[in-house]
Amino acid sequence: MHHKKYWFSAKTFGWGWGLPLTWQGWVVYSVAFALLAAGFFLFPPRQHMLAFQVHTWGVVAVLLLICWLKGEPPRWRWR
Repeated sequence: MHHKKYWFSAKTFGWGWGLPLTWQGWVVYSVAFALLAAGFFLFPPRQHMLAFQVHTWGVVAVLLLICWLKGEPPRWRWR
């Protein structure tokens, strides 16, 4: 039986993913955080609100896609 090595664990409660399990997951989280922070300097929200939002939603969408592909299968957990 082949066990897949997940980069992200499923949350203990709720739906989604928690902290990374591997160094690759930490790299993904670090890059996403750096890109989100850079968005404030590249697209100052007061001057470029639409570009800032497109950038932010793009980073979040890519992060969710990576979590979906490399993380434990998400399901609702309440106990």
